[in-house]
Amino acid sequence: MLMKSHPTPMLDQLESGEWPSFVTGIKRLRDTHPDRRIRETTNDLLGQLEYSYETRKGYWKGGTVSVFGYGGGIIPRFSSVGDLFPQSKEFHTLRVQPPAGNYYTTDILRQLANSWEKWGSGLVTFHGQTGNIMFIGANTKNTQHFFNEINEYGFDLGGAGPCVRTAQSCVGSGRCEQSCTNEHEIHRRLVNNFLDEMHRPALPYKFKFKVSGCPNDCMNAIERADFAVIGTWRDDMQVDQTEVKQYLSDKGRQYIIDHVISRCPTHALSLTDENRLEVENADCVRCMHCLNVMPKALSPGKDRGVSLLIGGKRTLKIGDRFGTMMIPFMKLENESDYEKLVALAEETIDFFAENALEHERIGEMIERIGLVNFIEALSIDVDPNMIVHPRENSYVRTDQWEEEAQKWFEHHPNDDPSADVA
Repeated sequence: MLMKSHPTPMLDQLESGEWPSFVTGIKRLRDTHPDRRIRETTNDLLGQLEYSYETRKGYWKGGTVSVFGYGGGIIPRFSSVGDLFPQSKEFHTLRVQPPAGNYYTTDILRQLANSWEKWGSGLVTFHGQTGNIMFIGANTKNTQHFFNEINEYGFDLGGAGPCVRTAQSCVGSGRCEQSCTNEHEIHRRLVNNFLDEMHRPALPYKFKFKVSGCPNDCMNAIERADFAVIGTWRDDMQVDQTEVKQYLSDKGRQYIIDHVISRCPTHALSLTDENRLEVENADCVRCMHCLNVMPKALSPGKDRGVSLLIGGKRTLKIGDRFGTMMIPFMKLENESDYEKLVALAEETIDFFAENALEHERIGEMIERIGLVNFIEALSIDVDPNMIVHPRENSYVRTDQWEEEAQKWFEHHPNDDPSADVA
């Protein structure tokens, strides 16, 4: 018996634009998939979406769906018009944690796809800002079956609700010459340490880790993560003058001036008459532009580590916020270093859990209670590198700036520019 497709004149218009449409993908499942169950499910999904466009109302409602022993990881979606579209009346989304850096083999991708076509709708999203693989469209009974199957070959549910969310890390040193740290080691340690907080939501609101290997911040960690780990360096940028001259030969002196020298935000770069690229490293703010334009000539320094920023998020109660610099530089070379990082993350989440209001991100909590109270609670030393606008700063007195700076240099003599160099 042939399946009758729902008419979708309004959805059809979404396929007429310049860009690929999600409607086309769902129609492909409806029209060509060998499994009749998937064809019927996606057909009713399109029917409900068309109906929603016609009436200008949404018909998905929430509920409670999970797997045994877990409190989160599944986004429940029940249809309030299930009598009209019975095959999609339950269309839950399962969030599944990806490998660090999103490194998959084609075999494991096929295995995941086969499992989802067996128990779900066949619709998958890779990856979005949640960090998860989004398996969209399962009924309540099949969520447990799907989880059991993928768990057998090593995959776990991610975060959903007021909990620690699935972490993200960039592609890292395996594919990127700008990497300054071991992104995937950081990612795995944080995730493994907070699995219970991820699976059993018990926080005031969500808490996200993101790890970027360099200040390019391909994970958008600074503005999208409650706890951002950014690879960086603290010595001089590496300059290969031979490669600089090769760029000058290939592109021309004026091109390098226009596209590299003049675009440095702090004017830290200069080009001598002898075609040497000079860097005033004390003024470099790690914007990464020059390294991206001239990757063969310029590289991060050799003394590498990470910066830790806390409180980034998109719009919620008090608008978009970048993370606040908490630890300007931390070495991550041995087991002790990684333990310190995880311990700081634990203290941060514990303080957030005890002091944040319901539906309040940690950046908003810091704004409410004051930064000075937050750093004192976590026993973080005040650092001049935290400051962006000294006259707007609330915890270092600018009328005694020289004295405060001297105190800091007494604890960090290697960073004192006035110190004698042996």
